[in-house]
Amino acid sequence: MDVDYPIISADSHIAEARNTYVDYIEPKWRDVAPRVEWTEERGDVYVIDGMKRTIDMGLIAAAGQKPEELKRSAAYEELPASSYDPATRTADQDRDGVSAEVIYPSVGMVLCNHSDPDYKKAAMDAYNRWIADYCSVDTDRLLAVGQTALRSVEEAISDIEAMAEAGMRGVMMSGNPHTEFDFDDPRWDPFWQAAVDLNLPVSWHILTSRGQGRPRGPKANAFMTIIRANQDIMGTLVFGGVFERNPGLRVVCVEADAGWVPHYMYRMDHAYKRHRYWLPPGQELSKLPSEYFSEHIYTTFQDDWVAFKMVNDVNHKRLLWANDFPHSDSTWPWSQELLDEHSAHLTPEQQRDILCNNSAELYDIDLSKLPVGGDRLAAAAA
Repeated sequence: MDVDYPIISADSHIAEARNTYVDYIEPKWRDVAPRVEWTEERGDVYVIDGMKRTIDMGLIAAAGQKPEELKRSAAYEELPASSYDPATRTADQDRDGVSAEVIYPSVGMVLCNHSDPDYKKAAMDAYNRWIADYCSVDTDRLLAVGQTALRSVEEAISDIEAMAEAGMRGVMMSGNPHTEFDFDDPRWDPFWQAAVDLNLPVSWHILTSRGQGRPRGPKANAFMTIIRANQDIMGTLVFGGVFERNPGLRVVCVEADAGWVPHYMYRMDHAYKRHRYWLPPGQELSKLPSEYFSEHIYTTFQDDWVAFKMVNDVNHKRLLWANDFPHSDSTWPWSQELLDEHSAHLTPEQQRDILCNNSAELYDIDLSKLPVGGDRLAAAAA
């Protein structure tokens, strides 16, 4: 795409380095820190103490591979260096025509489902230290999102204050807090207000919620279920009055696509109009649910062509394009070809907002410090 503005990925990832946890975790946790181990059948895997699931490095960093080439097994050294080495990251951004990335964890997504809040806290603190170092190489183009274990409201506030102090651009939440009350409880309001005061967007990524159950049918059907937990969280926030009580709050529904949003907003309004008296006392809403969604909830997507088609049925200023690099679902290094096709019908304003301005406004990105258009593509050619 020949554009005169930066293209920003609102959801990219990292393949946590071998030393992310073992070197950055508090010493008392070092012997059980998440670590890379070699297996004959699956190559290098990330092992998390206390969890049966291990993480295959092959799919964490499989961007650019053809479908028939995708495999779970890989040695760590076979992964694209830019997935764990910041020195080569911007070169791969240039190759994809991307000027900056909001970076989420990979192993950290699985950690969100750990049952031990203390272990989770230690590991997430380690990740926050490491990702701050990683992104320090270029804080204009590498935009870190931190993690918090959500052991208590007070501690979560302290965590995001530390993230803001470290220059991070947002916080990725676990789908389930370790408090006895859920996110819609007013006792979480001080946290939401702190996020507003710190100008730190709050994000929920797919695959970070417990208790989703085993999907029915063939294994491929599991892929179809992964957005549902995110939808549940968004509904919890809306119907629970979180945005009613915290009008400045902005949240991001990450990698759950966006083509479903118009129908979901209709369904929420239908439920409210017919069954609003099911809401607990004190959680009355002054607007329709769709109005809260349209104003407060951002959604990220990659190759969801439906999302591009329905821009006039939603608030397009809450749509955020992403490339998901370096995961197997990534559009890298073909993002520009995809965008040429999927966004051709958009107005210039819509295109610029979805690919650039919406993310820049949300994450306070200084566009003047990013390469644009021909400059970015020239860097890729070089």
